[in-house]
Amino acid sequence: MYLDSIDKKLLNLVQAEFPLTSEPYSALGQRLGIDGSEVISRIKRLKEEGIIRQIGPVLEARRLGYQPTLVAVRVEESDLDRAEQLISQHPGVSHGYERNHHFNLWFTLAVPPEVDIMTELKLLTSSFEAKVVFALPAVKMFKIGVYFDMNGECLSMADTMKQPSGVLLQKAELAQTDRLVINELQQELPLVTMPFNTMAIRLGMNEEHFLAQCQSLLQRGIMRRFGASINHNRAGFKANAMACWIAPPDLVDVASQKLASLPEVSHCYERQTNSLWQYNLFAIVHGHTREACQKIISDVSHQIGLNDYILLFSTKEFKKTRVKYLV
Repeated sequence: MYLDSIDKKLLNLVQAEFPLTSEPYSALGQRLGIDGSEVISRIKRLKEEGIIRQIGPVLEARRLGYQPTLVAVRVEESDLDRAEQLISQHPGVSHGYERNHHFNLWFTLAVPPEVDIMTELKLLTSSFEAKVVFALPAVKMFKIGVYFDMNGECLSMADTMKQPSGVLLQKAELAQTDRLVINELQQELPLVTMPFNTMAIRLGMNEEHFLAQCQSLLQRGIMRRFGASINHNRAGFKANAMACWIAPPDLVDVASQKLASLPEVSHCYERQTNSLWQYNLFAIVHGHTREACQKIISDVSHQIGLNDYILLFSTKEFKKTRVKYLV
């Protein structure tokens, strides 16, 4: 799909600076020198072409009481399609990839607080033959948030995206109004002049109160941001790799801060290990080519003095969405 300069600027804005205002499309149009109706038309076209996946809240699972984890699975080649189909159907799975490794399926799973993760994984994998399955929950979080610069040469982080400090967030106290707004915000954002008013009316609220609640969710770290999810392949960032290091405990924080500072890195975590997986430091790197990703990781590994690492490229994306957290 051909993207003109306005399309590219619009995609940058809706990822990181989507206005939580009465007429957000008009506000975007003022930034771009076009009217709100043209913004709506362009967003509609970008969604139809699959470049914009969705526009909505990025919620912090832990603040809502959910338990998120990365999961690794080993599946025989002949059973991959069936396994991916079944995994994709789980409402708590947001990202799912085939990766070029012995453990060939990787996905992220979030479950409610009353659910045991390993019990859920046994249930999820009971309908296909998983040779190995294990969870790798986060110990520390240093960076999370994808922003694809449509005018630049690499992925970068918008200034408006707050960076984690390493400490995992705790469950927040939610009032009934919070719950109503959170559940409503996760519905499809209407492509109308006043989309938040439409949402507010469904809840029996006035728009001003609804938007004030949205700001409160941001301030309390329950919602990380509100914006668009972009299909990185269609945006030109065709290479996606998960880099994993064996990092001594005294180097984890220093190495993670360096990794988190890289514009090409979208996620950085310290994760639990097990007898099958000794790598504890994880980063997701995006680039236009595999070679670009390999160079980034090779260079930073040399800089941080950690050379015991592995690079797992995604060979297929079988699911990419935002989990709907029912609260």
